[in-house]
Amino acid sequence: MAKLLLHITDFNEPSWRTSFAAALPGHDVVLRGEGHDPASIDYVFIWKPKLDAFDGLTNLKAVLSLGAGVDALLRHPGLPAGVPVVRFIDADLSQRMSDYVLANVTLHTRLYTRFKQDQDAKRWVQLYPPPAWEATVGIMGTGVLGQDAIRHLKVFGYKLRSWSKSKKGIEGVEEFAGADEFDSFLSKVDILVNLLPLTAETQGILNYETFKKLRRDGLTDGPVVINAARGGHQRDADFHRALTDGTLRAASLDVFEVEPLPQDSPLWALPNCLITPHIAAASSERTGVAYFSRAIIDHEAGKPLPNVVDVARGY
Repeated sequence: MAKLLLHITDFNEPSWRTSFAAALPGHDVVLRGEGHDPASIDYVFIWKPKLDAFDGLTNLKAVLSLGAGVDALLRHPGLPAGVPVVRFIDADLSQRMSDYVLANVTLHTRLYTRFKQDQDAKRWVQLYPPPAWEATVGIMGTGVLGQDAIRHLKVFGYKLRSWSKSKKGIEGVEEFAGADEFDSFLSKVDILVNLLPLTAETQGILNYETFKKLRRDGLTDGPVVINAARGGHQRDADFHRALTDGTLRAASLDVFEVEPLPQDSPLWALPNCLITPHIAAASSERTGVAYFSRAIIDHEAGKPLPNVVDVARGY
């Protein structure tokens, strides 16, 4: 039977071990520091790996990533070459991300930050928000998470655009792809939602120059940006500049260049910046254990691994 090592920083490893042991009867589930032989490990279940995470793991069959984003894992200097990396994508995680996207798109369509400032000032101004079908939402990234978010947004009637590495033929969406079509994509977007994977090409893509290319004559007071992907996609200083000089009306940020967001970050004080602590689509113990236990059982039975990362592409 297979041996699984848990290396999940910031999670309750003993609790996950108990759940994995129940889901994988007959398999050996071990924690860091328990004196096991590293060469005996078949699978490592990982999140925020330490520098020595892969030391001695010379017989791995797969690296199992707790998150959907694997950019930090792929940059790890000890990641074994040629060992498949499996990322976590399931209906529960997709629903959580779509919940976040839909909630924030709706808040900004309804001019939430404007009315919150009026409330704080005890100011009664009857400004009427537009209906959903007057707003154009641009989704950056049309993988599993992006397509699920689009499916939810369609129900509310938003006009939809997408931008990704390649077009997917998504019904009801005006699609753009590649660097040559990026500016055209941005030009008619009122609310920009980032769900891209973090790669060399997308690093820092949410910057002041990008913000200036969003539509200015759409929603009241200007465009909005929502980032629920990775902190490496954005320039925090550019968000602060754009949110204070009127280039952006508002933003919802779940991720940052440095996390936790430093207490001296000026973003904290901006009334038009909604901050959440990287919780848009947190993986749960119940669904994570079910997903990866099934992956291990199937793989041991000779079936292919799910959602294997293309290391060259970065996702």
